[in-house]
Amino acid sequence: MSTTEAALENLQIIRSLMEKAHIYRAVSAPAALTGGVLALAAAGWPVWHALTNQGAAVMCDNCFLYTWLAILGVASVLNVILLAREAARRNQPFISPGMRMALRAFTPPMLVGGVVGIGLIIFLHNLTLAALIWALCYGLSLLGTASFSPRSLIRLGWAFVVTGLLLFVVWATKRDVDLLSSDLAPASLVMGITFGLLHVVYALAVFVSRKPAEVRPE
Repeated sequence: MSTTEAALENLQIIRSLMEKAHIYRAVSAPAALTGGVLALAAAGWPVWHALTNQGAAVMCDNCFLYTWLAILGVASVLNVILLAREAARRNQPFISPGMRMALRAFTPPMLVGGVVGIGLIIFLHNLTLAALIWALCYGLSLLGTASFSPRSLIRLGWAFVVTGLLLFVVWATKRDVDLLSSDLAPASLVMGITFGLLHVVYALAVFVSRKPAEVRPE
């Protein structure tokens, strides 16, 4: 295939993805809501424990890691199921050219964030920095699909990046954090604000704003 033909094919794929943007937005909302609620629940206990002056909640670093990997797994599986059902309803292959293009844009930041974050937890025992890295890389992965994603997902990406950067500045400048016996509460707060609150707000905004055509079968 020549360079011109490849460019035309990519343009056709992008146009197709943009035409279906409202569908992908509607499909992603239930997974975002599920993941957001689970994230808020997981983050709530350590943060509440710290705010009520009961001392640092007790949780091993690996337990923190396994908890958030489990939440990621649940939200990802639900998202795959919803996308597969939508593809089947439209009589289209699940692994379409558009899906491959989205994965090429989405995967590098997620891979970097995942590996660095897990390494920070396992080897350096820095839960908060790992949570910040996860949030920032997730936001960058969403922004990596900006050329064909719905605007709501682009806004979500920017929300993750801006919120992650602000939380990093607060964390880096508040030296009181160093006095804590564990950084479980700050890390949980970061995860709750980003992966919890931002996802819930995004999902509710999609549910409120979507048109009837987005929920009626074709």
